[in-house]
Amino acid sequence: MLRTLFLVGLMAMGGVFLLQVAFGLFGWFVALMLWLLGLALEIPIVGACVYFVIRIVSPSTAKRITDSFSGSPGS
Repeated sequence: MLRTLFLVGLMAMGGVFLLQVAFGLFGWFVALMLWLLGLALEIPIVGACVYFVIRIVSPSTAKRITDSFSGSPGS
């Protein structure tokens, strides 16, 4: 029982050490991936805002945009 407890503690310390090494070596890569994720989330939000403004200002243009993306045979 005591041996199992020590092994679990040793594994936890080893995991923390490996995470520290991984983020130390590949920290720039993780930062780049998080930045790209933020950009990938920001682009659709801006597009939705632009579409909302177009929908208020010119509903026919918004319908053409919707039809072009939905693939329905309009014009």
